[in-house]
Amino acid sequence: MTPAVLFFFQANGRSGPGFSLFLLQMLAFVAIIYFLMIRPKMKQEREHRERLSRLRKGDEVVTAGGIVGKILHITDNELTIKSDESRLKVARDRVAEVRGEATEKES
Repeated sequence: MTPAVLFFFQANGRSGPGFSLFLLQMLAFVAIIYFLMIRPKMKQEREHRERLSRLRKGDEVVTAGGIVGKILHITDNELTIKSDESRLKVARDRVAEVRGEATEKES
């Protein structure tokens, strides 16, 4: 047997801290990964969804493709933005960043 297999099955039949220590280390590793990587990413995604739900006419946005423009019209799934002299229809979920929010006078 390989050393890894012997780690799980102790040859002499005595129970020792081997498997329980390994299990404790694995649980600690999973907890560290969760709190350092998974949880912050979930929080960031939730905040982005909230920002997308608060989009209003007149907000300045940046699309995932790098186009910067002001929102002219909003539907459930699409935005019409004006970038320089062009008007573009963009899927709402392709907005990467909200740069400037419209003031009450602009709406």
